[in-house]
Amino acid sequence: MTVTEQARPTVIASGEEAITVARRFAASIADGVIERDRAGALPVAELAAFDASGLLGLTVAREDWGSGLPPSVLAEVVRTIAAVDPAVAQGPQGHYLFTDVVAAFGTDAQRRRLFGDALAGRRIANALAERGGAHAQDLKTRLSAGGVAPGPMRLNGRKYYATGALTAHWIAVTALDEAGRLALAFVEREADGVSLDEDWDVMGQRATVSGSVSFENVAVDPELVLDYAACFEVPQQIGARAQLYHASIQVGIAGGALRDARQFVVSKARPFFEAARAGWAERALDDPHTIHRFGRLATQLAAAEALLRDAAHTLDEIGLVPAGEEAAARGSIAVARAKAFGSETAVQVASDLFSLTGASAADVRHDLDRHWRNARTHASHDPADWKYHHVGSYLLSGTPPPNHGQL
Repeated sequence: MTVTEQARPTVIASGEEAITVARRFAASIADGVIERDRAGALPVAELAAFDASGLLGLTVAREDWGSGLPPSVLAEVVRTIAAVDPAVAQGPQGHYLFTDVVAAFGTDAQRRRLFGDALAGRRIANALAERGGAHAQDLKTRLSAGGVAPGPMRLNGRKYYATGALTAHWIAVTALDEAGRLALAFVEREADGVSLDEDWDVMGQRATVSGSVSFENVAVDPELVLDYAACFEVPQQIGARAQLYHASIQVGIAGGALRDARQFVVSKARPFFEAARAGWAERALDDPHTIHRFGRLATQLAAAEALLRDAAHTLDEIGLVPAGEEAAARGSIAVARAKAFGSETAVQVASDLFSLTGASAADVRHDLDRHWRNARTHASHDPADWKYHHVGSYLLSGTPPPNHGQL
């Protein structure tokens, strides 16, 4: 059943309801996580179920008929799902980024059209990145006038890391306009000239299927074009809120890895022979080194979860449009700490899992290595060293973090 064939999703009324929906959704996709990881297959049914759950309207304001819930609720929803399958959790990330962008910087017409579709279960995906360029002015994708006004504009280019695009209704595409200014165009996935490719072959986060999208003379409604450069010429929390989503994925991965480590230690692992010979442990869970390491990892996870909650509540307080540069910097720094520490914690827990569980846990049928592969792949897109650099600069000299979409 496609999203459009399903009943219109119910608007979620509270944070408690949202978290309940997220837990129910996470439980429903748990059985297939190993198969999805191994196959790297597109999770069509899983994302369709997410789209139909009501969660797409989570951060849409109540005056726009959405749930109007804060970042702290979204962070817990994402963490809950990522603890089960972080690839599925990452699929809707672009949707929440662009509902924020439209809410803060969009026109009334854009809010009516895009939020109306979001509340009907039609997700927005991203097409931002391109191979071979680090700056906006390096973009090769172009948006040009299509001829005699007020006709459609035309979009041409190729994007990569287009997470969620293969199953979304809308794709938000960055391009340079005829004046060389960064624009954001919303294009329907099934529009003429849009071609999607499953050229996503990586070690982790396989089921995000974040491959390429090509745009060949695609007609774009001028009413669905936004001045994206303007979003980063004023104090903003767009980047911080997007990074909070990614931090939630990493903390979720850490939680899922520690959960699976505990289950293996309790039900399958054996104590190291020296502990057994010395009479210290008849079970793996009684091995003193296992107890120590598990306690340390659990403490690190608790710290990562606390930093995530602190960052989320800081963004709740600041709001989507910050009062000024200081408020924007405070939000970005809080999220940078949570993202950097959460990423490092996820990688460490997912690696130390095998120190807790022993050689038998390396059997491929358990697929426990997916936790490390997912954590490492996801963290590689946004190095923790730069997060710590901006935190240190802010605390030592008061230097605000740069005003871009990853802070």
